[in-house]
Amino acid sequence: MEKTWKPTVAGILAIIGGAIGTISGIVVAAVGSIGWFLGMPWFSAIGAPLIILGVVAIVGGIYAFKRKIWGLALAGSICALVGPLGLLGLLAIIFVSLGKGEFE
Repeated sequence: MEKTWKPTVAGILAIIGGAIGTISGIVVAAVGSIGWFLGMPWFSAIGAPLIILGVVAIVGGIYAFKRKIWGLALAGSICALVGPLGLLGLLAIIFVSLGKGEFE
């Protein structure tokens, strides 16, 4: 099958969304670490899942970019939904789904 731009764009969007989500998670966790001082210690509990989801989104984006393991690419796109720029994850899901036939 001919290669199209869809998995490549999906990978880039998932990587960007994952990087932003990971950075957001680190910031939220850092605020949570000083949260006892500010009265928001529960922020640390929110930061850790954001970091994990961001890393999965980055890994899934790499697999989408390489057109390998469609399920992991889709999972990474779904994880890119979480974060400040969820629209990137939504677009990544659409493009990974449309390019499913190009994956090994």
